[in-house]
Amino acid sequence: MNLTSNGAQLVHIATRSGAEVITSLEFLSFTLGGEEYGIDILKVQEIRGYEAVTQIANAPEFIKGVVNLRGVIVPIIDMRIKFNLGNAAYDQFTVVIVLNVAGRIIGMVVDSVSDVITLTAEQVKPAPQMGMALNTDYLIGLGTVEERMLILVDITRLMSSSEVGFIEKLAA
Repeated sequence: MNLTSNGAQLVHIATRSGAEVITSLEFLSFTLGGEEYGIDILKVQEIRGYEAVTQIANAPEFIKGVVNLRGVIVPIIDMRIKFNLGNAAYDQFTVVIVLNVAGRIIGMVVDSVSDVITLTAEQVKPAPQMGMALNTDYLIGLGTVEERMLILVDITRLMSSSEVGFIEKLAA
């Protein structure tokens, strides 16, 4: 593990495309179905309760619609549908994580938000290679905290993937 000039830890994790550098080891954990996921806390703008959305005709099923967030039209993605985890039941625990990814504001519906978790390099393992059965390109790895295991999602890569396409592909 290395430290940058501002004291942030750099963690090198081997991925299919080479070494990926994680400059923030703080992840917002959330649940989808029975699994716990984590995303870089620096991408999170705010957390809101789920509210009704305006549906957009001919949008993919995982795009629930849009909301007006203080004058900004924000697309809302239901991650349970995106990850094929069944239909979501919207209740008092359902939340929208508002993200700022590459300058785009995007809302992500999840079952619940747990907490912010700080992981050390030793707690982050590379995502297993699943071959053609499962696309793991948007996964950073798996984080472990005691008995908990978090699926760490590279939200920028997921939102720029061809099937989501909310942001332009970033130069590799």
